[in-house]
Amino acid sequence: MKTLQKTLLALTAGSLMTVGAQAAVSYGNGYTGQPYVGAKIGQFDNDVSGDDPTAYGVVAGYNFDPNFGMEAEYVGSDDADLDAGGDYDTKTYGAYGTYRYAFPNTNAYAKGKLGIAKTELEADFDNGNRDSVSDTGIAGGIGLGYNVNPNFGVEAEYSMMDSDADTKLMTVGANLKF
Repeated sequence: MKTLQKTLLALTAGSLMTVGAQAAVSYGNGYTGQPYVGAKIGQFDNDVSGDDPTAYGVVAGYNFDPNFGMEAEYVGSDDADLDAGGDYDTKTYGAYGTYRYAFPNTNAYAKGKLGIAKTELEADFDNGNRDSVSDTGIAGGIGLGYNVNPNFGVEAEYSMMDSDADTKLMTVGANLKF
């Protein structure tokens, strides 16, 4: 690897490690914006004759204030069996606006999200044929969460993606806030 490439790689890695320290933005109303990253696991429910695949994914977001934020997520799956013989997998990529309602005198909250998501299904049949469906559409979800402490929370969520695959997703996950 050339010296310039090594230097750029080291600079990029160093910058990414300081993201948490640089990400806080004060809005002058006593609230500082809060970025977060997380992981989730669950199950897809597709309009496919076969087993429902296990879902796993990552999420990154930013809360502008205690109620409003945005997040982006990627959720993929393992291979699931098809009734027609073969297997398939599912992937979704989404960007959402979020709203959280904090229940009074507790660390629990309700969450809603609305945005756009791309869903991809790929099937490999036993006879050697392949098929795939890819569609982008409106997506949304609802969930419940609990802030264990100011920097760590857990969530359960149900999402729907408006696509040709009629995809639904149920997940549980954890978020680390900076």
